[in-house]
Amino acid sequence: MNETTSQPENDDVREEATEARSAAEEAADQAHESLDAANEQNAPETRDEEMIRLRGEVEAADKRVLQAQAEAENFRKRMRRDYEDQLKFAAMPLVNDILEVRDNLNRAIEAANASESTDTAQGLREGVAMVAKQLDDTLGKYGVEPIPADGEEFDPNVHEAISQMPHPEIESGKVAHVAVSGFTMHGRVIRPAQVVVSTGAP
Repeated sequence: MNETTSQPENDDVREEATEARSAAEEAADQAHESLDAANEQNAPETRDEEMIRLRGEVEAADKRVLQAQAEAENFRKRMRRDYEDQLKFAAMPLVNDILEVRDNLNRAIEAANASESTDTAQGLREGVAMVAKQLDDTLGKYGVEPIPADGEEFDPNVHEAISQMPHPEIESGKVAHVAVSGFTMHGRVIRPAQVVVSTGAP
């Protein structure tokens, strides 16, 4: 996350914390003003009644102070979580671009498998497969994991149905073919799997 993005958020955090402190200070000031006013006035109430009244006002002011402090702490925790999430997913655009490179590597492997089995084609398949595995291992280090899809029950949360087709061996509602692999990053879907859903036996 760059500085231009984080600066306004930091300003908001400071502003909210300042408002919470101001509310707490205002509550405390009100309690002190009540005490000072009582000392200055010659109220007809007895000393015991005055003490009870002032004690109640002080307790109410203390509650307001504690509430303001709790709200400020909750706000700080929420902003900290948001900041951590932004750091965690800052690389998402880069990861999506890399996933397209991975798609092309897998297409190269499929093309090599479909070609005639010569020594050159075999060497190409093995070389590209090694690069694809290395890329998958690197993505895994950053929390990027593939979404299970082939033969799985269709889940609209992680799968994107692009069509349907009958299949003699796959039950209706399950994935019959994966057109484009899907991925999650730290448990969040960054690209749903594009799949063909089975309608059952023809």
